[in-house]
Amino acid sequence: MSQEQGPPGRRPPRWATRRPVPFALWLCVLVVYPAASLVFRLRYRHADRIPPAGGVLLVANHVSVLDPLGCARLVWDAGRVPHFLAKDALFRGLAGTILRAAGQFPVSRGSSTASSSVHAAKQALDAGAVVVIYPEGSVTRDPDWWPMQARTGVARLALSTDAVVLPVAQWGPQRVHDYHARKLHLRLRTPVEYRVGEPVDLSAQRADVRAGRALSPELLREVTDLVMTRVRDELGEVRGQTPPTAFHPRPSLRTLPGDAA
Repeated sequence: MSQEQGPPGRRPPRWATRRPVPFALWLCVLVVYPAASLVFRLRYRHADRIPPAGGVLLVANHVSVLDPLGCARLVWDAGRVPHFLAKDALFRGLAGTILRAAGQFPVSRGSSTASSSVHAAKQALDAGAVVVIYPEGSVTRDPDWWPMQARTGVARLALSTDAVVLPVAQWGPQRVHDYHARKLHLRLRTPVEYRVGEPVDLSAQRADVRAGRALSPELLREVTDLVMTRVRDELGEVRGQTPPTAFHPRPSLRTLPGDAA
């Protein structure tokens, strides 16, 4: 694993900034950490932009069902504990019990319970946690792996909290599991890159909301597209390419099977 950091600064020790770590989360770490190390050769750019304390909404693009492995390592290696919004199908049986006890949030897309998951994530952000969200809700269907149009739950969280909103680009997990081709390539130590962008400035929109502006569909779409544009731009930097100017359209709910988040 390699890291490219910004200017050096004093950060508290990671064992301190991760507290508290419940037993169930240690179980997850014992599985995820070595698995991510075996499958991926991780490279972080600007991981020091993840603050050592306080609420952080980490917004990432979605290229593979394996994305959470690397993203969890990114947050953990930055000295924070990741809390994911993930598909409710993962929260069944013993695994579901462990995930819930580890502070992860199940999301049932297209149901009334989705709002309760957003509310739980809001409470976590208000309490100073790091919440990871894939606003696309599924692996992108863009044939060139650029982000597709995102759902607006990310804007609702960003506007209803004071959390730092960080755009994160990830690139490489699709080389191991190609969702488009439905193929698993059993490669060890596949290069995977993460680039953490500067915080998204939402001070004006948050001020408007505090002054009484409603969270209208138009405002939520505006903020969602703003945040995802920043994610897309970071991905362009990672790939060394100019990203498209529009987001790939979302497929219907009925054509979104089996994604991790």
